[in-house]
Amino acid sequence: MIDLQLPDKTHDEARQGEALILDTPVKADARKLYIESYGCAMNFADSEIVASILSETGFETTGDYHQADVIFINTCSIRENAETRVRNRLSQFGVEKRRNPKLIVGVLGCMAERLKSKFLEEERLVDVVVGPDAYRDLPNLIEQVESGHKAVNVLLSREETYADISPVRLNSNGITAFISITRGCNNMCSFCVVPFTRGRERSRDAHSIVEEAKALFEGGYREVTLLGQNVDSYTWTSEDGTETVNFAQLLELTALVSPELRVRFSTSHPKDITDEVLYTIAKYDNICNYIHLPVQSGNTRVLELMNRTYTREWYINRIDAIRNIIPGCAISTDIIAGFCTETEEEHEETLSMMDYVQYDFAYNFTYSERPGTLAARKLEDDIPEEVKKRRLAEILAKQQAHSLMRLQEWVGKTVRVLIEGTSKKSDKDYCGRGDSGAMAIFPAIEGVKPGQYANVFIEKCTSATLIGRIV
Repeated sequence: MIDLQLPDKTHDEARQGEALILDTPVKADARKLYIESYGCAMNFADSEIVASILSETGFETTGDYHQADVIFINTCSIRENAETRVRNRLSQFGVEKRRNPKLIVGVLGCMAERLKSKFLEEERLVDVVVGPDAYRDLPNLIEQVESGHKAVNVLLSREETYADISPVRLNSNGITAFISITRGCNNMCSFCVVPFTRGRERSRDAHSIVEEAKALFEGGYREVTLLGQNVDSYTWTSEDGTETVNFAQLLELTALVSPELRVRFSTSHPKDITDEVLYTIAKYDNICNYIHLPVQSGNTRVLELMNRTYTREWYINRIDAIRNIIPGCAISTDIIAGFCTETEEEHEETLSMMDYVQYDFAYNFTYSERPGTLAARKLEDDIPEEVKKRRLAEILAKQQAHSLMRLQEWVGKTVRVLIEGTSKKSDKDYCGRGDSGAMAIFPAIEGVKPGQYANVFIEKCTSATLIGRIV
């Protein structure tokens, strides 16, 4: 898969298995918490909520699991390789547990909800299993384990949004942050386990979201990403029924926090993204001209099998609306190669959709059957692996060409970049993103530092990175 360095990438491979560490004064008597996260941005945001809850009971984070009193793995069930990684990691933690019998090992998140009996009863790898809606119960569950019992809470909630919890920002650059605006999902895509592992969709109190954005800005952050499985279906109504806020209105409220606070969001669903949202993006300079709009397939029959609830024609209509209302808006997507019964002609329609849109970025995968999904129950995974891989290779080659073409359009132009830090390859260079989400690399100069905006003249590019200098 091409690494195109997008901030809200479905699975940021560079962060998989990242240990989250809170920079706080060390207390000699504090219990140590080690949290390792896998999967999507929602899981990494949830780990920050967990750290916040447990910090109230005296825990400090550590980056060395050998020093930990409690080890948690925050898990994902979207892709098979994530489950394989977690199982391998649990085996390693088991070695540490044999050395330190008092060590508590727990599994959090989506895989916890789906595989609770395996972890607790069959494999006996863990002490605590906690689903994504039960993190408030963690202090109680840890006490249960300390008293000699296994502990599990995977109940899904129709109300829990953690709106009143201010997430601890772990391993943050202090410049960009995620804000969760919804939990769960009502879209029953046939290939996806999220509705079963995260429950039904519920929207967080709009005022708590805006207050979190204000607090982040006042704390020096300069970019927030509003996060949800389907942000466009966000709808919050006050308890007394006198106030309703939709996603377009929430975007506006967040943008009004400050013109210096850049606003992103992920992920949009083609069936729900409205012209009102597009006009709101066009209205405010600090709402990034970038939309992640997963297509999954370019063929209507396959989309119907996926239960995506839109057609090829509908998706093209939404692309045309984006191009008309927000000229120059960057668009990225997700594509699944080799879904059940996909023919060569239908695969060609996906390629032709790519030619029509010419995506800036794309995250492309071969279809992997996930247990418990509608597709696993009712459809046969009948495309041979070698065919899936060949189709994926064709998709990747086309996307690499489109990505290079899109970045070449910036060469010779000046881009306003939010400096995020130093480049991974050289501490003499800064890195940061322009409005479109593309990463730019440029020499550091005196008087300009991370957290500031800089006008960068783009001199050249690779298929993934803009290269230039501050002007």
